[in-house]
Amino acid sequence: MIQREYQMNNGFSTGEEDSRGNSDQICCLMDDGESCRRPAGNASYSKRIQKTVAQRRLKLNIDPQARHTYICDYHKTMIQCARTKQRRPKDSEDDSNEAEMDSPEVDWFQLQVNTLRRYKRHYKVPTRPGLNKAQLADAIQKHFKSLPVNEKEIMTYFIYMVKTNGNKLDQKNGMNSDSV
Repeated sequence: MIQREYQMNNGFSTGEEDSRGNSDQICCLMDDGESCRRPAGNASYSKRIQKTVAQRRLKLNIDPQARHTYICDYHKTMIQCARTKQRRPKDSEDDSNEAEMDSPEVDWFQLQVNTLRRYKRHYKVPTRPGLNKAQLADAIQKHFKSLPVNEKEIMTYFIYMVKTNGNKLDQKNGMNSDSV
């Protein structure tokens, strides 16, 4: 049955196999000319991911003998890391760059588009209309890295909000200091 579905669809997944899992499949990528032998996960090698791979000049290609487009967790992580890496300015080595390198990386691409739009609206991030998710995530990432952070003030405010049960989300969900 599965074999016949592959033949009828030129080797591409119909989506019916997705629900059965892909534990017997291996990664569909070739890493620098070598076929990957790791088990495939549930991440698919989409056109957007192919574009990211091309932009970042990763030596990944789809294996022409693969009958699906699922990639292993190793390559998924490699692509995500390449996407979130910031290009370091080479000509200036002042303190502001050191602070940027110490800050944790946030993968904005993992968030939903509605969440990104909410952030943009809340902070009034200026962008042109009609941005796709990747462009919106890039704009928000630039804005986020430009925000000044006063750790002491943030922690003080956080502790105050927890102690006074001042979080609107906690109140909305019916949580109070008795249930914590």
